[in-house]
Amino acid sequence: MIIGLLTGGGDSPAINGAIRAIVRRAHAGGSEVYAFRQGWLGVIDDDGGLLSADDVSGILPRGGTILGTSRTNPFKIEGGVDRLKETLDKHNIQNLISIGGDDTNGVARRLCELSICRCIGIPQTIDNDIPGTEFSIGYDSALNIVVEALDRLHTTATSHHRVMVCEIMGRDAGWLALLGGLAGGADIILIPEREFSMDDVCEHIRVRGERGKSFSIVAIAEGAKPKMLDTQITQDESIDAFGHVRLGGIGQVLAKEIEKRTGYEARTTVLGHLQRGGVPSAFDRVLSTMFGVRAVELLEQGSTGLMVVWQASEIRAVPFHEALHRTRVCPDHFVKLAELFS
Repeated sequence: MIIGLLTGGGDSPAINGAIRAIVRRAHAGGSEVYAFRQGWLGVIDDDGGLLSADDVSGILPRGGTILGTSRTNPFKIEGGVDRLKETLDKHNIQNLISIGGDDTNGVARRLCELSICRCIGIPQTIDNDIPGTEFSIGYDSALNIVVEALDRLHTTATSHHRVMVCEIMGRDAGWLALLGGLAGGADIILIPEREFSMDDVCEHIRVRGERGKSFSIVAIAEGAKPKMLDTQITQDESIDAFGHVRLGGIGQVLAKEIEKRTGYEARTTVLGHLQRGGVPSAFDRVLSTMFGVRAVELLEQGSTGLMVVWQASEIRAVPFHEALHRTRVCPDHFVKLAELFS
């Protein structure tokens, strides 16, 4: 059996662990892995090749993806699906593993529905917003980076008696900002799941000042929206292949309002792609390894249309339509826990 493999969407520190596991497990079962470069674009352009054991040797601690990635949607490119099918037929690939978020695996889901090939998905997103799984590859690593950043911001905030606003990734779900803010001791946490009031934020900072706290740390997700605005703050109006705008800038907007309304000096730190970089955490290395092995096992069993997931401390598989039907948002009990410490 030849197993196709690709990584799409935004990168994370732990993708290579899954690639390594897929190759190791496939070879153990007598199969080969044909990897495509740059996500679905590589399938459309027939850009790929077989992966050997040497190709994946030593990549477990390496961040990013050795295959490269892109936000390519074959269904939005004229003739894209036909070219994709031609490539798969040319290399006799009837089984494929896609590593990515809801967009990348959403394409795999449609290919299954069209009976173009058998597909198994692996959830990979630092946003951790895929509903079928409690953990996605990359989230734990990114979370550790957020916590470290907040720890560092505390020292400069206390030294200069400033309000430090840290803008964290999270388009529609605030997992990184919420748990990162909780673990990093943020004084205010703002996430997409709850519209926030500028008045309430500034009042909280004033009250802290009256209690003798001359600094504050604000953890805010890039998708958080103040009640005074109808939409999220965006960097520009461009839209990617899956219909997403590029978010960013809410931290700067909030910092300016805090300075104007409270008189406290406020600074903004945008973590941006730092959250995607660096070496993967121990948990992510193990998680990606287990996901990769299970994905190959499912294909060997003839399964298709499934995503490998982590549920209740077990590796399981659920249908694409269950794993991708909505955004996994932060539950109320986490929000209330964070509010207790703010």
